Amino acid sequence: MTKPKKKPPRQSYNCLKCPGYCCTYPRICVTQEDIALLAEHHGLTHKQAAKKFTKDGHEPGEIILRRQEDEHFGTACMFLDQESRGCTIYEGRPTICREFPGVRRCGYYDFLFFERRTLEDADHISVTNNDWM
Repeated sequence: MTKPKKKPPRQSYNCLKCPGYCCTYPRICVTQEDIALLAEHHGLTHKQAAKKFTKDGHEPGEIILRRQEDEHFGTACMFLDQESRGCTIYEGRPTICREFPGVRRCGYYDFLFFERRTLEDADHISVTNNDWM
């Protein structure tokens, strides 16, 4: 007898009100399959996409997305739109981005919601780029 499949947990956060916090993680790891998806999305060869969009990570065999400067967090994924704070390759985004946060709740969204409610400012963006430290 087969076990019935569990339903995925219902999402309890709204990415549309987030400044792209997950896009600012220092290492956004990708696989060869993700590079193939990026290549297809951009009409490039696998080799061209790998060279243009990725670089070697810190760990042996690790491949990470390239970054760009970000006014709020220092650096961010090269595919984060700086104005809208949305993903410019949403349909072609890597697996890790599709699966984030991997649980029912996004910790940053909880924090952001708390900050906005406490400050009574629906547009407040809490940042982690602390030059004062």
